[in-house]
Amino acid sequence: MNHIASLVVLALAVLAVLACGCASLPPLEARVKTTALADTSGTRLGRALADDAAAHRGRTGIHPLSLPRDAFAARVLLAAIAEKSIDAQYYIWHGDHVGFLLFQALWNAAERGVRVRLLLDDLNTKGLDPTLAVLDAHPHLEVRLYNPLVQRTARLANFVTDFARVNRRMHNKSFTIDNQVSIVGGRNVGNEYYGAGSGVAFADLDVIAIGEAVRHVSRQFDVYWNSASAYPAATFVGTATGEDRAALDARLAATHADPDAAAYLEAVRSAPIVRDLVDRRLDFEWTTTSVLHDDPAKTLDAAGRTDALLFPELVRAIGRPERTLDLVSPYFVPGEEGAAALAAMARRGVAVRILTNSLASSDVTAVHAGYAKRRADLLRAGVRLFELKRTAARIAPDERQGPSTSSSSALHAKTFAVDRSRLFVGSFNFDPRSARLNTEMGLLIDSPALAGQLADAFDRSAPSVAYEVRLGPDGRSLHWVERTASGEIRHDTEPDTSWSKRSAVGLLAILPIEWLL
Repeated sequence: MNHIASLVVLALAVLAVLACGCASLPPLEARVKTTALADTSGTRLGRALADDAAAHRGRTGIHPLSLPRDAFAARVLLAAIAEKSIDAQYYIWHGDHVGFLLFQALWNAAERGVRVRLLLDDLNTKGLDPTLAVLDAHPHLEVRLYNPLVQRTARLANFVTDFARVNRRMHNKSFTIDNQVSIVGGRNVGNEYYGAGSGVAFADLDVIAIGEAVRHVSRQFDVYWNSASAYPAATFVGTATGEDRAALDARLAATHADPDAAAYLEAVRSAPIVRDLVDRRLDFEWTTTSVLHDDPAKTLDAAGRTDALLFPELVRAIGRPERTLDLVSPYFVPGEEGAAALAAMARRGVAVRILTNSLASSDVTAVHAGYAKRRADLLRAGVRLFELKRTAARIAPDERQGPSTSSSSALHAKTFAVDRSRLFVGSFNFDPRSARLNTEMGLLIDSPALAGQLADAFDRSAPSVAYEVRLGPDGRSLHWVERTASGEIRHDTEPDTSWSKRSAVGLLAILPIEWLL
């Protein structure tokens, strides 16, 4: 999730007046540089994948992880069979059931002698300092904090004293086991990303990658791990005490004792995905991929160098769409320039379809405001817009994993396909924050099959789980078309929202905050 935007709405006026000094960060001279372990061919995963990798030298095997429980099972069960190394990099890691279950998986791996490196963006570590201190104290487990907050208790004060730096975050997400298997995509670590609990359920997408891309994901991790923004956690979270260790043990015990968590973990343990991977029964598409990522220098670069940015590289790599562009982005803020580019594509005959959150399903009202003011222009150019319903999980439940217990749904996947032939999956939102402020990463995959699946999802699923936004007869007003079993329903205001929320969007849309979204 992009929590920065909501913070900005509350604090922008104060920051403009008070942001006059910088909190100091400690030196990094004592930090030890480490890199991915290269000799892992003798591990269980290395042996299992050797024949396929040799048969597809220079190519990458891709398996999509669209089901949330499979996505968590892949991480926790791969961690359970790791023999040499685990490298994990995340923007958000919640202290909930899923978060602590995966903490335990990393701890158990370290106990077996596996080298574990955990790189967390520090914006979202509130309340986790004692836990991170315990993990970091393990001789085989090292934690680093990316772009750390100096003020640990009054965390908002960091935005007041050092806004320009703290406003830039590491949004990357990767999980690599034994330098043989990587998981890359949109999911952070928390209940809502993996279908656990009864809160909001995020529709998201990751991929498992084996073969050539794994080496490049590991290289990307090393660049961030050894960057000028990655600090040893102990510098900020302190030294673990006996009470900290006892508290972590108690929390893990409570998590396993919780009936909902226990049932979820049992369902995860029975998932066949890792067993099928090791036994060479998991289907992979072997294809050409590129690992694209920002240079971490972007975090400290006040000058805004474009040669350090993922977005221009992604535009060059993806090429000029000729027939179709299917784009899924939860935080879709195209800005004036992006909206003009999408409109130009549609006018020259490219079928452009966009799926984003509706106002009811969005978790950041300011971001929705940045998108809402571009809707009419996009529709007039021929772009088709779909907005996910808050009730999508109940409308289209997971057939394999049972009906959703979540109270509402929200879109979190970040993916797009061009000409039904090339697909991008990663952390990049189509918004100014991803383009200019946060660091991002992802895989560009040459795959008509996967790109076609996204296009087919627009054809089959979007009409039932999303509203289609259309222009009224006057060419200015909007309405939202909901397709139901009994026919179409037209909404003349944003469905399932209050007047006050819609008014807030209108107010935010006129404020000069788009560059922050």
